[in-house]
Parts: sequence; C-alpha cells; structure tokens
Amino acid sequence: MTPALTAMLLLTMVGTSLLSGVFGMAGGLVLVGVLLVLMPVQDAMALHAVTQISSNGWRAVLWWRHIRPMPVVAHAVGCVLALGAWSLVLLVPQRGVALLLLGLSPFIAQALPPRIRPNPEKPLHGMIVGAVSMTLMVLTGVSGPLLDRHFLGGRLDRREIVATKAACQAIGHSLKLVYFGALVVDAGRVDPWLGAMAVLASMTGTMLAKRVLEAMTDASYRLWAGRIVTVLGVFYIGQGGWLLLTE
Repeated sequence: MTPALTAMLLLTMVGTSLLSGVFGMAGGLVLVGVLLVLMPVQDAMALHAVTQISSNGWRAVLWWRHIRPMPVVAHAVGCVLALGAWSLVLLVPQRGVALLLLGLSPFIAQALPPRIRPNPEKPLHGMIVGAVSMTLMVLTGVSGPLLDRHFLGGRLDRREIVATKAACQAIGHSLKLVYFGALVVDAGRVDPWLGAMAVLASMTGTMLAKRVLEAMTDASYRLWAGRIVTVLGVFYIGQGGWLLLTE
C-alpha cells in the first residue's frame, strides 16, 4: 500500500470513527466497504476488527455510565453461541456477497412486524440479535445495520444507545478477529504499524464525536440515524450486486 493510500485510509478511519461516535453506527459500515475494495477479505476483516475494537471500546469507556448491562450480556451470549457454530464451517464469503448482505440487513430488520421487531430491553431478543449479528460479522464484516435497528426499537436515550451498542460491538468485533485472524484458512494478517495507526485514528475520531453527540436532541439523533442507515443500505446493495455481475 502506497504512503498516499495509507494516509487516505487513516483519514477515512478518523472520519468513520467520528460518524460512529456521533450516531453509534454507520462508521464501521463505511469502513468495511472501503477495506473490502482494497484488501483480500481475510485481511480486510482482521484490520476492520482492530479498528472497531479500539473505536467501540474507547467509546464504551467514554460513556460507561450510560451502558445498560443486560443488553450487553444477552448480546455476548448470542455472539458466542453463533461463533461456536460458525467455527465448524469456517466460511470466508465473496466480496460481492458480503456487500450485498451488508446492504440488505437494515431493510430485513425494518421489515419485521412490530410485534417481533427486536427490542434491546428484552433479553431473548438480545440473544437472538447477538447470534444473528455474529453471523453478519462472518458474512459481511459488520452487524451495524441490524444492531442499529435493534437499539432504535427500544426506549433507550441517545447516550444509552451509543454506549450500550459500543460495548456490544467491541465484544462482537473481538470474536470476529478471532475468527478471521486465527480460525479460518489463510487467516488475515494486520501489519503492526498500520494496526497501531488504525487504533490511534479510531480513538481520535471517537473523542471528536463526544461534543457533537452532546449537542444533539434525541429526536434529531433518531431522524438522522435512520436516514444514514437507509442510504448506506441502498449503496451497498448496488455495490454488491455490481461486483457479483462483474467478478
């Protein structure tokens, strides 16, 4: 990777961490799409996991007072169960399939009837969403769109959504790093220097986002969060479909 491309990638990491720091979502969705274009799937997934562990982990530290423990525990249980199942298969998805599923996931969650739409305040829902989220981690690299809809479906305020989702995401991406960095064939590799810079870039964007989130209202937060998820979903459906047709 050339110095100019590396610099652009690090700036992208700062920007996507800022986006995730404000909305608790969307940043990882953008970043994994960029990485899947630039790198082999295993390497992209491993580097993305490193950036998201640092970004979400730091966000959880900054907002720790607002973390709701029950949704985090339920999510972790679901993730571990799903990782155990996927470790028997060790699938590495095609890039086009990964991007297409990435784009479809928010619409699938939104299309569920209200009576079964995921709610973060219900433990069983949290476990099911955790298992499905881990599956999306394996297939697409992120579970953000589904998890976004999950947390927007309850009565948590914007700080509780960002903090609790960050803790859940830190757990999910840690398990994803184990999967793509150690379990699969031709496991992904992360250059130590690039990994260290990615961690710093992610933490920088997360810290910059804190003031922006504090200035928003819950109503504006939910409005813009929903719009961002929808736009990104449409974009990745198009990109994934194009890759499947041309590769």
